[in-house]
Amino acid sequence: MDSILIKIFATALAFSQVTTRPDGVKTEFDAVRDRSEVAELLSAGCAHMRKAFDIEAINLDDLIATAMDDKEALSSEIKALKGLKLADLHVAYRQFCKVDKMEESPVDLGQVITFYNSAVKDLPDAVQLKHLRLPGTSVVLDSKSERLAEIYVPNNRRIWVKLADIPEAVRNAFVAAEDKRFFQHTGIDERGLVRAFIGNFTHPGRPQGGSTITQQVAKNLLVGNDITYERKLREMIVASRMERALTKAEILELYLNSIYLGRGAWGIEMAARSYFGKPAKALSAVEGALLAGLAKGPNYFNPDHHPERARERLAYVLGRMQDDAMIDAAAAQPVLPQLVEYRPTRRDFGFHFVDHIAREAKVVAGLDTLTSSSYTVRSTVNSPLQRAVEATLQEGLARYELNSGRYKFEGPEANISDAVRQIAADLRATEPAWLVALKTTRLPLYDVHWEAAVVLENTRGKRGDAINVGLTDGSILPLNTWSAAIRRGLKPYDVVYVQVGEAKGKQAARADLRIRPTVQGAALVLGNETGRILAMAGGFSYPASQLNRVVQSLRQPGSTLKPLTYLAALRKGLQPNTLVMDEPITLAPIGATGSARQRGFWSPRNYDGGASGAITLRRALENSRNLATAQLLATGLDDSAEQGLDRVCELAMEAQLYKECMRYYPFVLGAQTVRLIDLAAFYAAIANEGARPQPHAIETIEQDGRAIYRHDPRAVDWIGSADRASFYQLKSMLQGVLARGTAHAVKHLSPYVGGKTGTTDNWADAWFVGFTNDVTVAIWVGYDNGDGGRRTLGRGQTGAKVALPMFEPIVQAAWELHAPRTALNGPSREAMHQLVTLSIDPYTGDPAPAGSGRAFTEYFKRDPSGRTNDTQFRIVSRAESYAGPFQQWSYDNHRYGDNRPPFPFPTWRLGPREYPSWRGYPDDEDRLPRPPLRVDPDYFWRRLN
Repeated sequence: MDSILIKIFATALAFSQVTTRPDGVKTEFDAVRDRSEVAELLSAGCAHMRKAFDIEAINLDDLIATAMDDKEALSSEIKALKGLKLADLHVAYRQFCKVDKMEESPVDLGQVITFYNSAVKDLPDAVQLKHLRLPGTSVVLDSKSERLAEIYVPNNRRIWVKLADIPEAVRNAFVAAEDKRFFQHTGIDERGLVRAFIGNFTHPGRPQGGSTITQQVAKNLLVGNDITYERKLREMIVASRMERALTKAEILELYLNSIYLGRGAWGIEMAARSYFGKPAKALSAVEGALLAGLAKGPNYFNPDHHPERARERLAYVLGRMQDDAMIDAAAAQPVLPQLVEYRPTRRDFGFHFVDHIAREAKVVAGLDTLTSSSYTVRSTVNSPLQRAVEATLQEGLARYELNSGRYKFEGPEANISDAVRQIAADLRATEPAWLVALKTTRLPLYDVHWEAAVVLENTRGKRGDAINVGLTDGSILPLNTWSAAIRRGLKPYDVVYVQVGEAKGKQAARADLRIRPTVQGAALVLGNETGRILAMAGGFSYPASQLNRVVQSLRQPGSTLKPLTYLAALRKGLQPNTLVMDEPITLAPIGATGSARQRGFWSPRNYDGGASGAITLRRALENSRNLATAQLLATGLDDSAEQGLDRVCELAMEAQLYKECMRYYPFVLGAQTVRLIDLAAFYAAIANEGARPQPHAIETIEQDGRAIYRHDPRAVDWIGSADRASFYQLKSMLQGVLARGTAHAVKHLSPYVGGKTGTTDNWADAWFVGFTNDVTVAIWVGYDNGDGGRRTLGRGQTGAKVALPMFEPIVQAAWELHAPRTALNGPSREAMHQLVTLSIDPYTGDPAPAGSGRAFTEYFKRDPSGRTNDTQFRIVSRAESYAGPFQQWSYDNHRYGDNRPPFPFPTWRLGPREYPSWRGYPDDEDRLPRPPLRVDPDYFWRRLN
């Protein structure tokens, strides 16, 4: 039996059942025993079909007779049926519709039954559509209530609307256009199906489907869109069952919310907003008719590209409505209504942040997904600042690899030569073909904030190679590629990323090639008081890596964790001028006994390999001295190093940096991994004198205009028993990191900023975390450890050299776009009750007359009696401090670092605003200028001199 004939009769079997016995549709027959039952069903279905034809005044016998008299049709194959011969179809018609006795039938009912059973096996349950709410689109707004993003499942960009909120005229338009007898049939419209069948036979142009609205819902939501007989079989049976499980109103509501209507819109509500800029409830009858006309083919009848087709389809829908008395003649004027401009929902920033929004909604509001319905999420992000942070991180990572010689050019982002040729052939084009092609090209890394440029010319001459590139503004500039190999590899119409350098004096403007880095990074801007995430960059580019390194990565913080140890010391009563020895120390492993005690001793060393003797806590933190920090742990926090470690661990967990603290001594130097967002929250607490804000990206979540979640603005935790005086002292010491310490390359920012650099072992991680009065900025740079290894950034690549250069452009953008620059606040009234100011020498910690030499105003805590608590020599005795600085000591005789001059770069820009030029910061992590010699006036040998 011909396979097409098998499928046709299997379809007829399904049709016969749903039209003649809808309550008893069988989905399995026996291929031997049930042949007679199937033959009876086919005959009953044919009789039902003939009745439908009689009503439609179509004489099927005459139609077949005419076809049979056509010798060409009789001898040829019907293309619409992929080879089925009309003669076989005529014999089958006589057998089941005329009930003629046929000696040789082309129909093998056993094969029909086998195909039918397989096609309708495991049908979906139509009852599941009862009260179904399809996936919706949630809108994310930024801090200024401007649309940032839409979150939706692919092919489900919709906003659900109740049927009662759709005007009756709009509902009628869809019924008139798609299913005139919707309210009369029981899922299958015999007349429409047969009319489509005959129409496809006689006019084999644009095919007719003949599906009812119920069938379309079954297809869209349950059985799929496959263009197969199997799908049609399943669709008819499921549609019939839907009519018994759901009301007509429920089916129509599902239909109007599920159908695709073009412009990236699923459902009537999203379509109304996309085409007319209004909700569905505000649509007019003509606007509804235009949308109803799109249901048949949103691309074919697209009013943007085919207005004449759209107008003809609109006239057809309005005519059907007028015929059915749904609209009067005056209102049925087929004039295309005014459309709003179509702007595809493409964005080029904020992807890691929006991903974080979805995760946070699950935690704080219990929403497994923001696509289960249509929500409005009011977020904390400052959109212009977000762009600036992403651009800064991308430029900084690329510059690091260029400076260190680690860049690897793996080819252009795209080649648009084919598009250029096609556009050039269009005589209507008014712009250069390369410019049109470049503007319409969407590069793979669509969130990179460099400019796209297309190679227009690559020539070789006596003076070397010359490459000119075209930009999206139409300008043409020479390209600086950094490498002859790269220049030779670029071809015409290759698209690359560039950073445009402005013309200065005799130096002409040029485009500097930008290469995708392999190094990764992360940056966060956090509101100090509120905990609002103002900007978040989770990596170089979201399309390249969806891992959000702000919240999903754990990295060793290095020296950025040291403030915890110094906070513990200040809380114990030590002062910033308390002396501690910066000298070698070895600590036995915690809890080890016997032979195990002989292994695992901890002997830290300073970054420069040396030691500096007695120094103040301030100078030790400002210059990130490892030995001084270890000595403080061992001798300054408690009776033993182990107990001192417990004090630091307690603070770390209270600060919510860790849930559990790894009890081993390298912890105090940042050996335990941490999340960047938690580290930023701790530094915000320092700026707040101990009040740790709750970092959050969501302010409210609304559904149908009602808030279902609202962030508690009082979500603040106090660290360290609200010892505001100690926190202010630490804040002042971190301000000194910029003024005199490892971040002194930006010392011009020290009146406004406090912070700390950080570098981990073997230069695997580079950090800088800094705070102003209003925001905390945390930056991390390093390589991902996907292979389990820890790839180094390279010798001398410290936090001060790699991460710190990105801080200034970000903080400058924060001052411009969020809160103006102000000098760091002094101590609060509560803290000042416990503090007194004294003028000291910041290098020695000794009192110094105000205004003299290096005199510096330091804040000291009072003792219970109100007097200044002098702890300068509590750890290191006066005699030890007067013995002179500890002589330089080293494991080896060289200092780490790379003193080569930085790679020359022009001034670079962030968007329309130009920020300070990039600086090649020196490798100054942990370097400490030699302190001045201490002189005891009673020193015996000095008297002899």
